[in-house]
Amino acid sequence: MSYVAPVKDMLFVMNELAGLSEVNALPNCEDATPETVEAILEENAKFCGEVVAPINHSADKDPSFWSDGTVTTSKGFKEAFKQFGESGWQGVQHPVEFGGQGLPKLVATPCIEMLNSANLSFALCPLLTDGTIEALMTAGTDEQKNTYLTNFISGKWTGTMNLTEPQAGSDLALVRTRAVPQGDGTFKLSGTKIFITYGEHDMAENIVHLVLARTPDAPEGVKGISLFIVPKFLVKPDGSLGERNDVHCVSIEHKLGIKASPTAVLQFGDHGGAVGTLVGEENRGLEYMFIMMNAARFAVGIQGISVAERAYQKAVAYAKDRVQSRDLAGSAGAVTIIHQPDVRRMLMSMRSQVEAARALAYVAAAASDAGHHHPDEATRKANQACYEYLVPVVKGWSTELSIDVTSTGVQVHGGMGFIEETGAAQYYRDARILAIYEGTTAIQANDLVGRKTARDGGAVAKGLIAQIHKTESALSAAAAAGEFGDDLQAIRKRLVDGARALDDVVNYVVANIKTDIKGVFSGSVPYLKLAGVVLGGWQMARAALVAVDKLKAGEGDAQFYKAKIATARFYADHVLTQASSLRASIIEGSAGVMALTEAQF
Repeated sequence: MSYVAPVKDMLFVMNELAGLSEVNALPNCEDATPETVEAILEENAKFCGEVVAPINHSADKDPSFWSDGTVTTSKGFKEAFKQFGESGWQGVQHPVEFGGQGLPKLVATPCIEMLNSANLSFALCPLLTDGTIEALMTAGTDEQKNTYLTNFISGKWTGTMNLTEPQAGSDLALVRTRAVPQGDGTFKLSGTKIFITYGEHDMAENIVHLVLARTPDAPEGVKGISLFIVPKFLVKPDGSLGERNDVHCVSIEHKLGIKASPTAVLQFGDHGGAVGTLVGEENRGLEYMFIMMNAARFAVGIQGISVAERAYQKAVAYAKDRVQSRDLAGSAGAVTIIHQPDVRRMLMSMRSQVEAARALAYVAAAASDAGHHHPDEATRKANQACYEYLVPVVKGWSTELSIDVTSTGVQVHGGMGFIEETGAAQYYRDARILAIYEGTTAIQANDLVGRKTARDGGAVAKGLIAQIHKTESALSAAAAAGEFGDDLQAIRKRLVDGARALDDVVNYVVANIKTDIKGVFSGSVPYLKLAGVVLGGWQMARAALVAVDKLKAGEGDAQFYKAKIATARFYADHVLTQASSLRASIIEGSAGVMALTEAQF
């Protein structure tokens, strides 16, 4: 099945919900005019649909493979990546001075979504390079930026993150990789890193690893971690490539999904030491790596939306094609399964969750743009705080729902969904990693509870809830004005209940974090899901209001706007209604979580 990028919905969300015109008015965002953005999205859709999507299924069947220290990527990947770099897609959101397009995050986000929908395994390489660029932009020296960024943005070189070690998964305090100073400004690194996405491949001239390691006199724990640049090939003063560095891929993992993305085990320093250079100051590596991780976490949230969208498209195509059974209301013969109510329910569940997650992520991207570019300092800080609150929600909620949506996609196919040749199973398998890597859902939820809610007394969360109340009032006014009143009132009712549930949980977290920390954190993942469900429902309500206004004015595609209202109504009735049960499990359900002793399990 071909992938058709949902450009129309993307532009709707960007213009009507995320405020593209307001982003375009920010300093350094003047090039992001609606006309330019539409042209960029159309061109990216063409590239993703025609170049990257066709090699998705074949790469799942014949994935990347390792032999004698080298990795050969799937057929077509090398050529597609060359075209990706030459077309400028790596540089959409990166600085013009290094060859990028310098466009806002809001514009880059749908481009990232399309690439991941087209081919999740392929898109992981640019995702990691994006994070490497972010880290060096923040903490790198001018020399490091000039050496690496142009090559990253052109696609000539790619970047990786090297955190995890066999004994150090999410607990980076256990990192043992050593970096010994050589007296000439370089360090010799030795150690093992695992789960390194695109740690070895054949698509670029050089692979540049950002590596967490400890210097000899570093303090214990996370306070003693530094960040180093360790390229596969050393870079000469004139920028050309020199000799092979002492970092080698000793194997790649055999995985449930994303099979075409090589996940490497890297060995540093088996032949004298891998040469690296320090990024920023010693012992501040984790701080710098978090810049990269935060960028990657948002991007992984987009991956969840992407694979869910692809699964939805495939399920719809199958439901329109598969003939089986008569219509429940009566028919002359068998009909396609899209006529059956439960198939419609499944498709609407998939569609509504994808649209809600997309809207929330794009709104978060716009907040990031305002947080970086708005001329008013207070406005910048408020938007940055909002973005930081939303990142774990976008990452955690969107990836969790992608597992549900892709599973539902298999269910729509029935028995054929369980057969690999139909392709539905690949999306299910690919989605499963998304709630794990770049910080599991529990890690995102812990961040949401501790850093993003308890630390500020729930201020940012309360600010979002206040905005939801304004939407509730707008729904009441629009419902009283006439057509679609029943839909808008139903949406409002569910949104009121959802906002109340979220407000109760925020109050609970703030009031109990110091006196019952395990009780609060036992509900952290349900809190993250609640935040996603309610904030996503808020965006769906806003979309419905815009659609009603457009229909009243006789503007645009009436069927598109009617579908927006119907999808928002479905989300309110079938997804937002989960808010009350999530609230109960968080506020009243902690006792059962910790009730059993270790021996009773």
